[in-house]
Amino acid sequence: MSMSWDRLVALHSRVEQELIRALAPHGLGLSEYRALTRLAVAPDGELRMQSLSEAIGLNQSSVSRLASRLEQAGLAARSMCADDRRGIYSVITDEGRDRQRAAKPAYERALRTALEQAGADPDMAAIVASVR
Repeated sequence: MSMSWDRLVALHSRVEQELIRALAPHGLGLSEYRALTRLAVAPDGELRMQSLSEAIGLNQSSVSRLASRLEQAGLAARSMCADDRRGIYSVITDEGRDRQRAAKPAYERALRTALEQAGADPDMAAIVASVR
């Protein structure tokens, strides 16, 4: 079992490195792209910070810093929940939608290529087949 886990971790690392390279020309990091993608498909383009945290697998502190970076870049904004003033939403902007949309083909191409390359490695073939 630990061998399979190690292979999965290696696959994850290999794929993420390719995704990072693919997103760099778009001025996005992997966490930024994932957050924008989640916001882009969310109702009204907004998610509570807690929901965004859960959706992209970052702790609340990291998501708060991520939201600040997205805000500074004009890709998202924060808004207060009308029903619960303690609730804070991250809301994608038009610029954020445009950037995510522009980066999506490169992301998907890099993901496909990384999985194809890893699948050609006999040590990785089974694990790649299980995630496709």
